[in-house]
Amino acid sequence: MQQSSLEAEAERKLIVALDMPDAGEAHDFWQRLAIPNAVCKIGLELLMAGGVDLVRRLAASGARVFVDAKLFDIANTVERATARVADLGAAFLTVHAQDSQTLEAAVRGRAGSALKLLGITLLTNTRPDDLSRQGIALSSRDLVLRRAGFAADAGFDGIVSSPWEARDVKATFSARLALVCPGIRPKSEQAIAADDQARTATPGDALRAGADYIVVGRPILRARDPADAARAIIGDIAEALSAPDRARPRQ
Repeated sequence: MQQSSLEAEAERKLIVALDMPDAGEAHDFWQRLAIPNAVCKIGLELLMAGGVDLVRRLAASGARVFVDAKLFDIANTVERATARVADLGAAFLTVHAQDSQTLEAAVRGRAGSALKLLGITLLTNTRPDDLSRQGIALSSRDLVLRRAGFAADAGFDGIVSSPWEARDVKATFSARLALVCPGIRPKSEQAIAADDQARTATPGDALRAGADYIVVGRPILRARDPADAARAIIGDIAEALSAPDRARPRQ
């Protein structure tokens, strides 16, 4: 059956987190999902278990691969590591947006490639008291916006933040930064504990708040039928995309 343009657009906005301990298993799982327009995300666990070769293999097959390395190191190391990720053919790479030096180094490292850089603003498992214990006086919202500013000024393509900050990010940066939102839980799972995620939202709520991409892992990986679960989420995204009030910034 031919895919509609809305369905194709919705599929492109889904990032599936392949949080698995084995590269072969992750590759086979991705093939079974059969959603080639979506993005597959490879995080630290999988990178340490054959994930680097998997990035190269999937990228060579035409898949958009998101390397969630969350780089944070001295500038020279970040620049060189970014260049290596670009050489693999990855489509996206995450870098912690805690300071301008780190971000500017990543921009230098991806020079001449199609790699898109995403700044990590604040992890979705962070709670307000976590910031105060770290000596950070800013609220989650203000810290996200400050770090998003670092990313925008450095020339990054987007940022990663929880859906809770999405409207404020879009109201402040509009089209300057693409917004990637993890911590997504389908409606059917909202009554279930959010595991280690503290600031979550449904796919539709995240899209309506302004997310350009949503990251979904466990709700797909742990589903009885992962392909059906992914398709249901894509349906939620399509519904949100067709809503007239999507991404309306909060005044």
